[in-house]
Amino acid sequence: MIKTILRIALVSMSLIACATAVARPVSYAGGWTLIETSNRASSAGLLHYTLNYNLSVGARYEWQRGSDTRVTAIQPTFLAKRWFGRDYQANLYFSGGIGTAERDVSGIENSETAKFVGVMADWETRSLFVSYEGRRMHLGQLGNQTMHAARVGWAPYEGDTGALHTWLMLEVDHREHMDERTSVTPLLRFFKGPALLEVGYNLSDPSPLFNFTYRF
Repeated sequence: MIKTILRIALVSMSLIACATAVARPVSYAGGWTLIETSNRASSAGLLHYTLNYNLSVGARYEWQRGSDTRVTAIQPTFLAKRWFGRDYQANLYFSGGIGTAERDVSGIENSETAKFVGVMADWETRSLFVSYEGRRMHLGQLGNQTMHAARVGWAPYEGDTGALHTWLMLEVDHREHMDERTSVTPLLRFFKGPALLEVGYNLSDPSPLFNFTYRF
């Protein structure tokens, strides 16, 4: 019985260490996190502060390259539920945002209120990973957008706490507002300590993927 309890505690501590290293949308209370993302649709930066264990608030800037739309918003993220098992961890997040969207149309700068809501969920062990993310964005006269993205991942080795972790991942995304609505992106994820790096290339809509996260 004691051995079983110790085993569960050690696995849980290991998963917590991994989750901290990955720098999830909600970090530890009092922590800052910088998240940069760049994919086939947009490039964005989010700097957020975690108020407590289940809530972070940040400033987001996003450039949507196809339409040259620039979105500036305040984004809160809420950790709705976290599950711990003997060898897995799962999380459910809700996020939203409000701000402004700007686009130059025929030489005239158009500005609209930007609003969005999103959901993120993931499940992982030390060697398997599954996630889903969805977002609905309203940009007034500049248009509305819906995005769905799902990932599966596999770690070829189980790294110790503090070591370099490597994941092989495959992402499928669906964006109604783009010409190529559904696309596939194989990618590599590396993380160590407070830093995470993802690099990949979209096979369906040829473009690079580059994501970087740092927790401090």
